[in-house]
Amino acid sequence: MDRRQFLTTTAGVALGGFAASAPAIAQAKTKVRVGYLHTVAVDGQIWTGMDRGSFEKQGLDLELRQFNTGLEIFQALIGGSLDVLATGAVLSNFPARGQGKVFLINDIEVATAQLWVRGDQGIKSFDDLKGKRIATATGTTAHVFLDKALRANKIDPKEVELINQTMPAAVTAFISGAVPAVALWVPFNVTVRDKMPGAVKLADASMYYPQAAIIGGWAAANDYYEPNKETLGKLIKGWAEANDYIIANSAEAMEKLQKGHYSQTPLADINESFKAQKMFTSGEWKKLYTDGTVTNWLQQSTDFFMANAGIKDFTPASKYFDPSLYLKTIA
Repeated sequence: MDRRQFLTTTAGVALGGFAASAPAIAQAKTKVRVGYLHTVAVDGQIWTGMDRGSFEKQGLDLELRQFNTGLEIFQALIGGSLDVLATGAVLSNFPARGQGKVFLINDIEVATAQLWVRGDQGIKSFDDLKGKRIATATGTTAHVFLDKALRANKIDPKEVELINQTMPAAVTAFISGAVPAVALWVPFNVTVRDKMPGAVKLADASMYYPQAAIIGGWAAANDYYEPNKETLGKLIKGWAEANDYIIANSAEAMEKLQKGHYSQTPLADINESFKAQKMFTSGEWKKLYTDGTVTNWLQQSTDFFMANAGIKDFTPASKYFDPSLYLKTIA
């Protein structure tokens, strides 16, 4: 073999080796650490996207970690063990304190928050709640709803005794009779309904929509947001595909969610949870991002959280919510 043949052959081998390794390079995924709540209103798009390959198609590897409350998720985000999170009303809390950047909205939790009471303890109306104990997880979607409901029925929240517990503990306290009322979020209503048939749902958040809309969505860690906008844009694309699939094929989507991720919950209850939220297509969300509707909804919950915490100097939703990334991504 002369020199020219040698160089040609060597180049061919090298190119062949590069071609063989190219697919491996192309398959490299960007890992994103995601915290979430296991409730349809929060993780519906996540699991649908995971099952349909929506995020994988965008070159993302979502490392999912489940939490019990939005408070716990934000603590993990602030502590540095998460890149992004998906949660409920707490989305309007910590970012207002400068902890987290909101960039994506999941839905409106129209009726996910509910107030259940015990008639056998004399609670038949809102007036009967005065001076009584109400169990809930403070600083959550259920707490925001309860405050709205009490005020709408001309009851000062100070006129009731709020018992702060984890939601499972609050529900247990209600069922055992330790408290006559509980403000919860679905699917904990299923536990109450099944274990205490005599319990009455006095109200749910749908009674105060849209004036008191409670929305949930996604936030990124402060130091993650700016340098990773390209990755977050891919996350939005994967989310949008899953979101629009759910809306167009809701019956099929809920059945798959139930079989794959909520096997302990009957399909009828999953469908009930789905109906308790209000979703929009990715295109419809664009208008709500653009005209300031989403910002106003976030601000309503922020005002509650900050007033409840006695914080007067806080970041408004117009500063902690950035709609531009979504609007740029969903063309």
